[in-house]
Amino acid sequence: MVKSKKIAILQPEVPHYRTEFFLHLEERCFDMDIYIYNSIDTAKECGFKIDDVRLNCIRNMQFKGFLLYDPFAFLCRKYDTLVLMWHFAHITTWLLLLTKFIHRKKIILWGQGISVKRYLKEEKKHNILLKWMMAFADGGWVYMEKECKQWQKIFPGKPLVALNNTLSGTDEMVRYESKQTKVELKARYGIKEEMILLFCARFTNPYRRVDLLEEVIRRLNKEHYGFVIIGAGEYKPDFSGYTNVYDFGAVYDRDVKRDLFSLTDVYFQPGWVGLSVVEAMAYGKPVCTFRRKPDVLQCVEYSYIKDGENGMIFEDIEDCIGRFENIDKMKTEQMGKAAKKFVDNCLSIHNMVDNACSI
Repeated sequence: MVKSKKIAILQPEVPHYRTEFFLHLEERCFDMDIYIYNSIDTAKECGFKIDDVRLNCIRNMQFKGFLLYDPFAFLCRKYDTLVLMWHFAHITTWLLLLTKFIHRKKIILWGQGISVKRYLKEEKKHNILLKWMMAFADGGWVYMEKECKQWQKIFPGKPLVALNNTLSGTDEMVRYESKQTKVELKARYGIKEEMILLFCARFTNPYRRVDLLEEVIRRLNKEHYGFVIIGAGEYKPDFSGYTNVYDFGAVYDRDVKRDLFSLTDVYFQPGWVGLSVVEAMAYGKPVCTFRRKPDVLQCVEYSYIKDGENGMIFEDIEDCIGRFENIDKMKTEQMGKAAKKFVDNCLSIHNMVDNACSI
């Protein structure tokens, strides 16, 4: 395909789960430059893999969430389109939107289109600043279908597309089948319970609702239910007192992580589920969590979960305990197969790139 457009994309950094998207996007149809405003050292400290794509560090100043970056990095080069973050605290983005009649570059805004922390409020009444930003933009990349449809009602004539947010490597995850049985893997890692629940996320904020995780651990039958924990962070509780909890900490070995996903039956994260949904489903695990409420925050990828089809969404702790106690292995396997099929059909990186290119 002839590369006829020159595009610039602004991001805080390029995490490891996004590199494949950018590489395929560039291969498809664009002469593309990627700009980041967080330092490469900071990105590395956060565990982000940043050396697989060509990056440009943009000069910037940050203060209490507000960002002022150098607009001339974009204006002094022959870019046709700028893909900027849909973030109302990015001062320079406002300046570029308001001066489009001068620089004549098309601007696509990329973001969730809603605040995760204010989700229940903003799904009823959209943030006025985000609305003004999109009014000035030429189009938008919205992460998820649900939020995209909401914005399409407000801007019916504007090019807006849902990317269907996903991870690098989903195709490989979907195809993966362990050469060992669950029984063999459990014996290898010293896990003896019949039904195994997996939690895999960083304990870096209080919104994971690990209090609910611990309550479920305490209340379920310790002889029958085991818990595999992957992740580290300042909000991580001490699981050492639970005989049926197997805490592996931060796991960087891909083979070990695959073993742990393979030997478990369901993925369980009480709150703040995000792209971990995609990883769990790609490995054929139904995702179990609590319904989004003021005290249970969920990221936008929560809408991938369909209760009873590819996961379970609990109303409260009693509903959670009751459904776990009565679930059978056959139903779990059915939901897992549906989860894997959903990722295979809808959440490949190529699908995400196709959606992005469509506008």
